[in-house]
Amino acid sequence: MQDMTEGSLYSHLWRYAVPLLLANWLQLLYNAADSVIAGRFIGKEALAAEGIAAPVMNLVILAISGLCIGAGIFMSECYGAKDMVSFRKSLASILKAGLAMSLVIVIPGILMAPALLKMMSVPAEIFDLTSVYLKITFLGVPFTFLYNALSAAMKSVGDSRTPLRFLAVCSVLNIIMDGILLGIFHFGIRTSAMTTVICQLLSAYLAANALFHHMPELRPEESEWTTDRTLLKKVLGYGVPSALQQAVQPIGKLLIQSQVNLLGVSSIAAYNAVSRVDSFAFIPEQGIAAAIATCIAQNRGAGKTERIRKGFRAGLLMELCYGIGIGIIALLFGRQIVSLFVKGDGTLEVIQEGAAYLSVIGFLYVMPGFTNGFQGYCRGAGKIPVTILCTFIQISLRTLGTYLFAGTWGIRGIAAASGVGWAAMLAFEVPYVLHHMRKSEEAAQNALE
Repeated sequence: MQDMTEGSLYSHLWRYAVPLLLANWLQLLYNAADSVIAGRFIGKEALAAEGIAAPVMNLVILAISGLCIGAGIFMSECYGAKDMVSFRKSLASILKAGLAMSLVIVIPGILMAPALLKMMSVPAEIFDLTSVYLKITFLGVPFTFLYNALSAAMKSVGDSRTPLRFLAVCSVLNIIMDGILLGIFHFGIRTSAMTTVICQLLSAYLAANALFHHMPELRPEESEWTTDRTLLKKVLGYGVPSALQQAVQPIGKLLIQSQVNLLGVSSIAAYNAVSRVDSFAFIPEQGIAAAIATCIAQNRGAGKTERIRKGFRAGLLMELCYGIGIGIIALLFGRQIVSLFVKGDGTLEVIQEGAAYLSVIGFLYVMPGFTNGFQGYCRGAGKIPVTILCTFIQISLRTLGTYLFAGTWGIRGIAAASGVGWAAMLAFEVPYVLHHMRKSEEAAQNALE
């Protein structure tokens, strides 16, 4: 556990964020490897199918993770205030409510998959392939929730290393299974989906085993498993808006994917490949934002206002450095990166499309670093509705830009539309956070007087 209310803020943020970054990179490495293996050993149709299914599953997964992120913020406040009874009751409440909701999602998701894909204008030649892949991956939803909820509890007390170990094991195992079953035995896309579900199950088991058998201070006692309506209301007050905020983004991405689908299979495959590169920028930046949120929430619970500003400033510096680094990599090695994902007929066209996208987006990767940093501040300060509004602004303008630019500029226009959304988001976030920070510090000063 890591108490961020005392000691060096830079040290706390790095110790918390680095395991998150490593965990995110491992997850991204698996996602990229999965796409590489599918594209090279099954074909560009499989790469395109997984790319189309990704935003659908991301909608569900991000909503789940949003619920857990919000619950984690509340648990961080409890930990900062040294109220472990409320912490454990909150964990028990979110586990019961979240597992029930995730189980309800599975059957409608499987039944509605074909209708959803028709709405997304999926090309006929890959429709059945995409439908099968999507139906199977829905089976992993309850396991994904359980892992995210238990990981959120660990992270809320500053332990970001334990979830990293589980993710490392499952990601490496998934890559090995895909490499053997798809690369050597040449099984199809059904097997690719099943290996994902199996590893989601394993990650949930490992997290549950660690928390319930090796972390007694976090494990709810038998008497604490009764639903505390007051605490559940508070947890959901953080979790539901956070889930909505996380879900807004993939809804927009579904609309964007529908526009990409009109450009043809090669563009779909290229967009799937470069979306993996995007993830190497966005998801670690979100990990740094999670460190900012936890730091602010713990110090908010402890009533230490001065440390909030310092922690936020340190987190933004980390976001800046990471955004610049990943942007340089995308600009210098775009063609080589995309070429990893495809082999055989149509390879050159896919590489050209992907490289065109990265030649634009590489200049913009710093922007989501800052938007995520400001989002982390808002979550830690309990201003979750603001994160929903900011995300809505960003994805709305990005989606609108995609529909306006894609017809003329193709995949470059889709990249440029992202910049428009991020710029609008920052135009709202920056003045709001600076105003809120100033007011909070003034209130704290008045309370001392």
